[in-house]
Amino acid sequence: MGIKAAITAVGGYVPDYRLTNSILETMVDTTNDWIMSRTGIEERRILKEEGAGTSFMAIKAAEELLEKRGIDASEIELVICATATPDMMVASTAAYVATKIGAVNAFSFDLQSACSSFLYGLVTGAQFIEAGTHKKVLVIGADKMSSIIDYTDRTTCVIFGDGAGAVLLEPNEEGLGLQDSVLKSDGSGREFLYIKSGGSMHPSSEETVQKREHFVHQEGPQVFKFAVTNMADVSGQIMERNNLSADDVAFLVPHQANKRIIDATARRMGIGEDKVMLNIHKYGNTTSGTLPLCLWDYEKRLKKGDNIIFSAFGGGFTWGSVFLTWAYDPS
Repeated sequence: MGIKAAITAVGGYVPDYRLTNSILETMVDTTNDWIMSRTGIEERRILKEEGAGTSFMAIKAAEELLEKRGIDASEIELVICATATPDMMVASTAAYVATKIGAVNAFSFDLQSACSSFLYGLVTGAQFIEAGTHKKVLVIGADKMSSIIDYTDRTTCVIFGDGAGAVLLEPNEEGLGLQDSVLKSDGSGREFLYIKSGGSMHPSSEETVQKREHFVHQEGPQVFKFAVTNMADVSGQIMERNNLSADDVAFLVPHQANKRIIDATARRMGIGEDKVMLNIHKYGNTTSGTLPLCLWDYEKRLKKGDNIIFSAFGGGFTWGSVFLTWAYDPS
């Protein structure tokens, strides 16, 4: 049967501050009804601590995971930090997180693939387990989206929030864990979702700051069209490839970008709302944090042997689906 990479623990963290739709109504020209009908978001969490970046939340999520699993951080051999909002350019956020949690024996790296980052990180981390070279891999999805959102732009500021989730991957010889993945990308989509300046093409300058070019720009209709089609397609594809019926699937874990996209993916898979992990109403789109935060919220409902389908779509464009069998019962 060989070794599978199984999730053996989950941790999470969301900031205390709640940015509600009623607060947003006082900031930009929008309404609660408009936001709810188009996104399904009621509120989102915002990290307000002075000088705290993505690593702050990643560390909190990782520390909770280690405590729940009952292991010392020194046992962790690899830390992957999936994020679109690293603490700073050049310096690795993952390396800082690993050091702060005490993962002294781990190597670490950041992985950036927009909202698909955690999914890509999960598959990447699994390779080290399946190869037999690593026993404990920590994959963290974390983003402080409030650091790159223009709160005068009503098309984006209603969508995103801050948060972090983490999973521990360990070897499993019972056949439980990551079973299959379909990962895709299409670079022609980058003109629809991006931050124009601050990278190597358009370095930061006084002019780029004045033009507000350091915030997320999104062409909503185009992104929606691509996301709704591709998330549904890969989720259907992975079910067909593994001969899974709707009855075989315990849960869909979808990227929490938009309730309508999630609904379309579930319909394509033929599964009911009772099998869809949903927390977009509480947290908004936390980018790399959405998938592990779903697991964090639903962990007590998962049972050993449950078949789970992950699905995500992100800027770039990037998207994918993962089929995983859950490896432990609720504690």
